[in-house]
Amino acid sequence: MEMADVSRLAAALDGVKESRVKGLLQWTLGGRLVARQYDSVSIVVRMRFSERERLVAEHPDVCSVPPRFDAHMKVVLRLSDAEPDLVTSALRSAWNLQRSTAD
Repeated sequence: MEMADVSRLAAALDGVKESRVKGLLQWTLGGRLVARQYDSVSIVVRMRFSERERLVAEHPDVCSVPPRFDAHMKVVLRLSDAEPDLVTSALRSAWNLQRSTAD
């Protein structure tokens, strides 16, 4: 999976807009973060703590939480090792989270 694939998946989510901040891609819904490019091979995805912990436990080779994100509802996904279904599910979860907080 590559960053272009993430762009395509995010574009399929209703209302998600793509932009760049400091040269890195980000995807937002109503100005709220869904996901953003972390580096050239990873993205940061917004999600509930419980889901984040489950993903890290089930996919430790793909999902991680750097110490600086411990207190934040975010997880890092390494795209080179990620299955498309995992990335799709994570993006959809973030989208649902941001939709629910916008209501």
